[in-house]
Amino acid sequence: MHRRITRRDFLNGLAIGIGALGYSSLPGLATGPQGSSEAPHHANTTYPPALTGMRGSAPGSYDVAHALRDGTFWDSAGTATEDREKYDVVIVGGGISGLAAAYFYRQEAGKNSRILILDNNDDFGGHARRNEFRVGGRLLLSNGGTQSIESPSEYSAVAKGVLKDLGIEPKVFYKAYDQKLYSHLGTACFFDKESFGEDRLVPGMGSLSWPEFLSKTPLAAKVRQEIARLYTEKKDYLPGLSLEEKRARLAKISYAGFLTDICKADPAVLPFFQSYTNDLFAVGIDAISALACYRNPDDYGAYQYAGFAGMDLGEDEEKEEPYIFHFPDGNASIARLLVRTLIPGSIPGHTMDDIVTARADYSRLDQPSSAVRLRLNSTVVRAQNSGSPGSAKEVEVSYVQKGKLRRVAGKTCILACYNCMVPYLVPELPEAQKEALHYCVKEPFIYTHVAIRKWTSLHNLGIRQILSPGSYHTFTMLDFPVSLDGYHFPSKPQDPMVLFMLRTPCKPGLPRRDQYRMGRFELITTPFFTFERNIREQLNRMLAPAGFDSARDIAAITVNRWAHGYAYEYDSLFDPHWEPDKRPCVIGRKQFGRISIANSDAGASAYTNAAIDQAYRAVQEQLHGV
Repeated sequence: MHRRITRRDFLNGLAIGIGALGYSSLPGLATGPQGSSEAPHHANTTYPPALTGMRGSAPGSYDVAHALRDGTFWDSAGTATEDREKYDVVIVGGGISGLAAAYFYRQEAGKNSRILILDNNDDFGGHARRNEFRVGGRLLLSNGGTQSIESPSEYSAVAKGVLKDLGIEPKVFYKAYDQKLYSHLGTACFFDKESFGEDRLVPGMGSLSWPEFLSKTPLAAKVRQEIARLYTEKKDYLPGLSLEEKRARLAKISYAGFLTDICKADPAVLPFFQSYTNDLFAVGIDAISALACYRNPDDYGAYQYAGFAGMDLGEDEEKEEPYIFHFPDGNASIARLLVRTLIPGSIPGHTMDDIVTARADYSRLDQPSSAVRLRLNSTVVRAQNSGSPGSAKEVEVSYVQKGKLRRVAGKTCILACYNCMVPYLVPELPEAQKEALHYCVKEPFIYTHVAIRKWTSLHNLGIRQILSPGSYHTFTMLDFPVSLDGYHFPSKPQDPMVLFMLRTPCKPGLPRRDQYRMGRFELITTPFFTFERNIREQLNRMLAPAGFDSARDIAAITVNRWAHGYAYEYDSLFDPHWEPDKRPCVIGRKQFGRISIANSDAGASAYTNAAIDQAYRAVQEQLHGV
C-alpha cells in the first residue's frame, strides 16, 4: 500500500481536476484524447480497448458538452469550418443505439446510403465498451460497461432480428459460459472497520443458514437476530390486503421503509442491506421502492431481498433465463459486430465467435471512400433544421474535433446520444419537450476492472464474489467465465484473472435523481489516483489474510467511469404514474422535423434491446413518417 504513486497516475488525476474545473480557449480541448493525446495514460491512442487508467467519461471527452450545458461554449467557439460533406443521415452517438440506427437506415435506404456517425469518445460502443489487458502474455477481456444480453427471449422481433443478422445465437452461451467453474465457490460479505467496527471477511453468505452466517459477523447480537428473522420468518406483513393492494403499498414505500415500517425491523439492520440495490439502480435501499426490489432479484446470485418470503406477491415477474448471455467483452461484441457489418474491413472475421479476438482497425473507421463513416473524438454541439421543422430539407450538424468547430449536413439527423443533452443541441425544441428530456437524469456508476496475476486468494477462501456494504466499492467478483473461439477463460486459480468492482456514488437521504446529480459531480471530480488507492487498499483489507498483495498481484487497473450511465428507469417511489403516452421519455423523443431521437433513454430502459428498438423507431420516423 505504500508503493510510490507513479507520475502517470498523478498526472492522470491532475488532468481530471483541470477538466472538471476549467476550459481552454475552445472548451474541452486542453486535456485528454479529444483535443490531443497528451494525457499520459492516453499516450497510445491507436488502439483504445487496450488503454488502462481512467476510461469511459475520461478527461477531454465531456468538457465541450459541459461548456455547452453551462452556456459558455459559444462565447469562444468562433465560426464553423464547412466540411462540405453531405450525408443521407448524420447520427450523433456511436453507441449501440447509434450503430443500430445506421444499420437500420442502410437496410431500408440501401447500401449506398451515405451515413456519418459522430461520437465524442475515443472509442465506439458507448457504454458497450471493451477493456483489454495482457498479463504474462495472456489476453484478458472484460466489459467496460454494458455486461450482457439480458433475457434475449424477451427481445422484440426487431431486436431479435438484429442479433440474428449479426450471427448472434444466444443458445451458444449455454456451452460457452462455464456454469460449473464457480459452482463450488460462494459469496462473502466484507464488514469494514469504519462502518461495522472491524475488518472482517465472512464467507458463506447464502449457503450457510442465516443464523450461522450472521454469527460469524461483527454485527451486534440484536442486529444479527433481526436480519435472521427477516430472512427466515415467512410472514405476511400486510395481512388482509389483496395482491393488488399489497403491490400498491409496496410501490410507495422504499425498501428501507419496508424493512423498518412494515416488517418492524430495528433501523440498525439498514447498513447491512443499504447497498443491495446499488448494482441495478445506482442508489441504496432508501431511494428505491420495495416493489422494484421484489421484482428485480440480483442477477449475480449474490444475495436475495429479505422480507418477501411470506408475502404471497405472485411469481409473474420471476426471470426464467439464466444470466449467462455474455461475450467475454460484454455487449462490446455487439457494437463491434455492427461496426464490422457497416464498415467492411474495419474488423476481420465473419462470426460471433471470431469477433471476440479480432482486432479493430481504427484507421478504417472514417475513410472518404466508405459509405458509412464513424468519426470519433467529435463532440456535437448543434443540430438544426435548415428552415422550419415542417419544411426543412436537411439538418446542419456542428461538432468540435481537434480544437476546431466544424459543420456537416444531412438529409436527416438521428440523435442517439444522451437525451439529457438534446435540449442543448436543439434549443428550438418546444419547452415541454425540453422539460421532458431533462427529466432523464442518468445513473452514474463505476465499473472498475482489475487485472490480477492469479486468483488463488479467492479460490482458497472458497468465494467468487464479495459484498462490501460499507466500502468504497460495494461489490467485487471474478469475471464471467466465458470462452469463445480462440479466447479461453482463465479457469485455473494460478492464471491471470480480471476482478470486477462496482461503485455507485450514492448520497442516501436525498431523492433519487438528486443522488444521481451529486454522485455525478463526485465522479467527475475524483482523480484516478484516489480510485487506485481505494482499489488497492480495499483488496488488501479483504484478501490479504488469504495471501493477496496489491503491490505484487495487481497488474493493471481500468476505471470505467460513467458519469451518465444507465438510462433513467421510472420507479413508483419518486416518479408519478403516467399514462404510457404521457411518460417523459415519450414526450421527449418526439420527432422534430428532420431530427429524430434514439438511445435507450428514449425508452426509459437501461438495456441493449431498448437501445436497438429506439433506433428502429427513429429511423422509421425519418424514412416513413411513422
